[in-house]
Amino acid sequence: MGEATFTFRVDEALKSAFADAAKAHDRTGAQLIRDFMRDYVAGQREAAEHDAWFRQQVRIGLDSANAGHLVPAEEVEAEAEAWREQTRARMADRA
Repeated sequence: MGEATFTFRVDEALKSAFADAAKAHDRTGAQLIRDFMRDYVAGQREAAEHDAWFRQQVRIGLDSANAGHLVPAEEVEAEAEAWREQTRARMADRA
């Protein structure tokens, strides 16, 4: 992969503090900036992939609901109450 120069302006005090902090960890400012850029790009890619996955899951849920595959509220509440009761029992056992 070819290399390119990235030029930008920054406050002199910040540049100096950044260079000192990098040097304290045996790195150059350029090395750290490249690392930060890679991390940022990777984070954006992961966020986009998660967003696509989430939207797909929502679509699957909506399609299922629209097809009539629903769980009655009473059944959901009964399961939730059973879960709450189990949690209360575990908490009482710890007390």
